[in-house]
Amino acid sequence: MSDKEVLLITKGHPYQRDALATLFDGLPGINWTQVENPAAQVFFDPKLASAYDAFVFYDIPGLAFGPGGPKSWLPTPEVAANLTTLLERGFGMVFLHHAIAGWPAWPEYAEIIGGRFMYLPGELRGKQCQDSGYRHKVNHRVQVLTQHPVTADVDREFTITDELYLYEVFEDSVVPLLRSDYAFVRDNFYSAAAAVREGKLFTNEGWEHEPGSNLVGWTKHYRNSPIVFLQFGDDPEAYGNAQFQMLLGNAIAWVASDDAKEWARKRRQER
Repeated sequence: MSDKEVLLITKGHPYQRDALATLFDGLPGINWTQVENPAAQVFFDPKLASAYDAFVFYDIPGLAFGPGGPKSWLPTPEVAANLTTLLERGFGMVFLHHAIAGWPAWPEYAEIIGGRFMYLPGELRGKQCQDSGYRHKVNHRVQVLTQHPVTADVDREFTITDELYLYEVFEDSVVPLLRSDYAFVRDNFYSAAAAVREGKLFTNEGWEHEPGSNLVGWTKHYRNSPIVFLQFGDDPEAYGNAQFQMLLGNAIAWVASDDAKEWARKRRQER
């Protein structure tokens, strides 16, 4: 079996480059190329994308942080059309960690991934939502919910230290793979809006948020494409977790496979 060619798309959120490179270098059977946004969006062109078996998103496109709070914008019509074409053709995609915050002004992007981390309060799926919460360096236990190629050979329960999100998850649209034993409640998280608008990095004063989903990994289809989201991957400590490494390698191999693409096509027909 030949190695999978993967395009790793980054930028929009701080990360340690050397440690991330070590993570991807250690994935067996995967050759990877890293391109930062916005240059990476050129590769949504189906002709250029054909050189790759899958994309891995570790980025936050359509959002810029600055004084007064973040600014957001829509993708260009060409970028949106190219990405839609790839999804129609069944191109496999894996989204990691903060990628769930991408393109906040584009509702369809949340549907592609299966949820959204919201830096600011706003509307999502026709209802007003509070800004999301975050908490660094949480040591928590993860339970594998189902036998699946993404979870193959992964321990049924494992621990990891990583950043967690109190975020919006479309549980009605996804196939759950992994849940955390952490309590996803307001008191355990900090307000994202306070951090990006006021520079208050670790506060939940005056911030209210309903209890959220403890789902930290799932698969889904969007159009004809197999999609995987893994909430893991904030820093080198998380990169070094052997269970996360296995999940990531499995996710890439699966979304790139013919079986996954056939699964996505059938699931679309059934819905």
